[in-house]
Amino acid sequence: MNVRPEGRRERQKMSKEKYMAYIGSYSYTGNAKGITVCDVDVEKGTFTKRTEIEVNNSSYLVASRDQKTLYSIADEGVVSFRILENGALQKLNTQNIRGMRGCHLAIDQFDQYLMVSGYHDGKATLLALNPDGSVGPIVDGVFDKGIGSVAERTFRPHVSCARMTDDQKYILVADLGIDQVRIFRFDKVDGRMRQIDTLRCELKSAPRHFRFSPDRKFLYLMYEVKNVVDVYRFIEGKRPNDINLEKIQTISTHNDPSNSPLIAACQMRFSPDKDAKHLFVSNAGIDTITMYERDVETGLLTMKSSLPVSGVYPKDFCIFPDEKHIAAANNESGTITFFSMDYDTGMLVMSARDIPVDEPNCICMVKLPSGK
Repeated sequence: MNVRPEGRRERQKMSKEKYMAYIGSYSYTGNAKGITVCDVDVEKGTFTKRTEIEVNNSSYLVASRDQKTLYSIADEGVVSFRILENGALQKLNTQNIRGMRGCHLAIDQFDQYLMVSGYHDGKATLLALNPDGSVGPIVDGVFDKGIGSVAERTFRPHVSCARMTDDQKYILVADLGIDQVRIFRFDKVDGRMRQIDTLRCELKSAPRHFRFSPDRKFLYLMYEVKNVVDVYRFIEGKRPNDINLEKIQTISTHNDPSNSPLIAACQMRFSPDKDAKHLFVSNAGIDTITMYERDVETGLLTMKSSLPVSGVYPKDFCIFPDEKHIAAANNESGTITFFSMDYDTGMLVMSARDIPVDEPNCICMVKLPSGK
């Protein structure tokens, strides 16, 4: 069999690159310190635990776009770490967010702002990032108000995801408690978020996570209770603050015929290729990961498969840079499970032994400088 030179070069390049995985865990039980630092074997699709870093209840992690800084939610607010050349973490600072512990973090395209979502207090907090990567002061913060559809979980605001568009014009805030996605115009001059519109979702649907396609033409919104992904065409008008979200598709997050009320969509991520040609969603209750093929031109999704992850409550997952492997963080079973995957068939096949990590909440994979 003849191997094309470009394919051989790509594999050689990948083998020389070094990656690290950082896993955030709750620490209140005393069984985990907060962040588990792992070496990544891209070719085998596995992690090897190296050490643990103390962070009080690391419920979410995100890396800067330049891959030089890691941010973690903590009881105290947000903690920043310099990612050293060997993958070790060096603490930079801790910044208070003047609210309860967050549940989600997102960084803008230029590593200038950090968005914190507050599930417990219904607050979205925008913080500035300093040139050295440390977390700066609060720029603005907004509290959601209102009453949801049913008692208990969705009777009050629970902000679950907040992101800034790549052009820094808009910030969207999803609230699964009151079934809304609020749209804000961001003014860099005075640092204020001003609401310009609201996407009102179906009652009891619980919009949890959303992501923009790389070209920002499409918005993908995942619902925790309704267990679907809505695809919207994102249209920006010629007039200021003129935003239109046109729904073009609704597709299930799983293929379970029972459609049990215990099923809950947890996480949604694109494949790491520049066009994001695939989308993945994890589901608690049935403990699966669903793979979709994404039409780059139309934005539409086609389900390829929905397969078990050999763990309980896959709260997060990550796609390896070779796009041949996937790791699932199973919160209730306390494991990270590893699978090889095939885009053509949609198959996920367990490829290595799982590793124990107490109550893993999230996985953040980072590329280190070449040759390190």
